[in-house]
Amino acid sequence: MNYKETVDYLYMQTPAYQKVGSSAYKPGLNNSLRLDVCFRHPHQKYKTIHVAGTNGKGSVSHTLAAILQQSGYRVGLYTSPHLIDFRERIRVNGKMISERYVVDFVEEHREIFEPVEPSFFELTMEMAFCYFADEKVDVAVVEVGLGGRLDSTNIISPDLSIITNIGFDHTQYLGDTLAKIAFEKAGIIKPGVPVVIGEATAETRPVFKLKAGQEHAPIIFAEEALAGMKSEKTTEGWLFSTPQYPQLKGELGGYAQTKNARTLLVAIEELKQLNYNISDKAVYDGFARVSELTGLMGRWQVLQTGKPKIVCDTGHNAHGIRYIAEQLKHEQYDRLHIVFGMVNDKDIRAVLELLPKNAVYYFTKASVARALDENKLATEAGEFGLRGTRYATVPEAVAAAQKNADENDFIFIGGSSFVVADALETNKSIQS
Repeated sequence: MNYKETVDYLYMQTPAYQKVGSSAYKPGLNNSLRLDVCFRHPHQKYKTIHVAGTNGKGSVSHTLAAILQQSGYRVGLYTSPHLIDFRERIRVNGKMISERYVVDFVEEHREIFEPVEPSFFELTMEMAFCYFADEKVDVAVVEVGLGGRLDSTNIISPDLSIITNIGFDHTQYLGDTLAKIAFEKAGIIKPGVPVVIGEATAETRPVFKLKAGQEHAPIIFAEEALAGMKSEKTTEGWLFSTPQYPQLKGELGGYAQTKNARTLLVAIEELKQLNYNISDKAVYDGFARVSELTGLMGRWQVLQTGKPKIVCDTGHNAHGIRYIAEQLKHEQYDRLHIVFGMVNDKDIRAVLELLPKNAVYYFTKASVARALDENKLATEAGEFGLRGTRYATVPEAVAAAQKNADENDFIFIGGSSFVVADALETNKSIQS
């Protein structure tokens, strides 16, 4: 098989939640543990850091990897989902896994993993762990896929656990209250392993404290540990300031990055306590160059700087969209155009009620089975006073927005990682 055939095989033989949703979801660690035995526990050959949370875990994972890389470590990074190329999920020092490794891994080990009948996520996670071992990484930053307690990645024994925040998402699997969701996320807290909590509420804080106490795990609440951090929005991103890191430039421009920055800075101090050698320069470099160093995409990513300005963001639930809606209020434009689509297993109404009514909407559907029909989306949106036109594909919607927008307008593309993926993949010409 060539690379494309191999990726197609992975999707066909090992169902992918990213593509089809609940039918591919396999809660529990049994398959992951069986695979891990088959491949002789590759994740035990290097240090790991585990990152969970409803939102922000991708930004935190990428930035932390960038900082460690700039500190001289050889760093593995495992994240999901990917936007354009499957290989985005598995990187070493920012470089994607090779097509040849993906092909060889599947061809050489099919007899081992096929009897296990793993999900797409379970198998690709094990592929990542094996790749990191083969590449002799010093440390791997591992992002949780869904939840925490029953997530495939929860077989690792990390040096540090990070939980960014808790919001309503995947409630059909994780629970319908913040406390229930926090319980699932807290499942990554391991015996004696320190855990950094990025954001906590009156409902989630007791859950984290109880689990950390049961595991005798030191717990650090970032909002308390770094309460005095200052942040200022600039045309180039964010400018953060703490006693140790004055004038810290953050490349990522989303409003949620203020919370992520605090979480990261507290996590870095914890890693230093664990004898990680992290220089101040590496912190400055990692924050300022995370996209370049790790290939991160889709976080308030500016695709066109003007005439009109075009931005995309992968925020896809009420917790994330709230930040986007607030940020859109502070942008300067004559008219706001929003290319918008969602997947069918989200709380659609909770998102729609947050979106600005003073915008021209282009309701669309991403090219995955989970995508919500654009007609249903438009109908639901109408109940919230959101008006626009319907488009069967993201490229059509983006093209229409570009055609209708004047040079002083603003185009936002989002609602789903898959909408952003389609925009990036099929409209590369709009990137500047």
